[in-house]
Amino acid sequence: MWWFIIILAVVVLLFVLSVRIVRQSTAVIVERLGKYHKTLETGVHFVLPIFDKTLPPISLKEKVADFPPQPIITKDNVTMQIDFVVYYQITDPKLYSYGVEMPVSAIENLTATTLRNIVGELELDETLTSRDTVNGKIRIILDEATDSWGIKINRVELKNIDPPKVIREAMEKQMRAERERRESILLAEGDKKSQILRAEGEKQSKILIAEAKRATYISEAEGEAEAIKKIAEANPSQAYLTLKAFEALHHLADGQSTKLIVPSNIADLSSLVASVTETINATKDSPESKKPDSKKATIQRKP
Repeated sequence: MWWFIIILAVVVLLFVLSVRIVRQSTAVIVERLGKYHKTLETGVHFVLPIFDKTLPPISLKEKVADFPPQPIITKDNVTMQIDFVVYYQITDPKLYSYGVEMPVSAIENLTATTLRNIVGELELDETLTSRDTVNGKIRIILDEATDSWGIKINRVELKNIDPPKVIREAMEKQMRAERERRESILLAEGDKKSQILRAEGEKQSKILIAEAKRATYISEAEGEAEAIKKIAEANPSQAYLTLKAFEALHHLADGQSTKLIVPSNIADLSSLVASVTETINATKDSPESKKPDSKKATIQRKP
């Protein structure tokens, strides 16, 4: 009876040892008598106890390798410290297990060597402004080299580029000078635009003032013409015409005209009106009438 129990226990133990459960996004390498046999994917699998040996599970997820800074010399002999990050993924568990010893260390050394070769062909300014180009070149070279290791390089990113202190100070001075130059240009352009706008405003103001004066003169002239027309149509009396003639004479005497003709027969209304008309026309046509400092009118007696 106890023999049966022992055999049953051995069978159960062998069954338990033969069962392998592989989790999602992992793979397991099976070696039979020390030789590669197969790769177990996600699910439940059975192996032969004693004859088959399973290696530790291999994760198929994308991994991130953050490497320490590396001393890099540029084309213009500037030594910089550059650290980088490599995103990689295992695509073939068999090649990853048997292709290279210590794959992560191999990726680090290969990346550092490739980075030195690429940056060594660039100057300092090109290195600082061409990160995307450097990242792309390194990724292509690493991806081709790691195919035989069962590894795919997805991305390579330069984290920090640390030039020497003297170079950093020179770059800061250069950036400060560039900002000051841009500020001076912006201030000059603003002052220029301000002067242009101010000149245009003054020009428009003078034009509007001139147009307003012109409109005023035209309105006054039209009003006077209309008033004269209505007076003529109303057939005014002799006394009214005489009064208006004296008012016009007084207005001319106080104006800017330099010549005033008064008929000898002041009572003669027709002569007075003709004299007033002649004086107005002479005043309008005379260039001196436009001067603001014209002398007081002189009065001459017409014989």
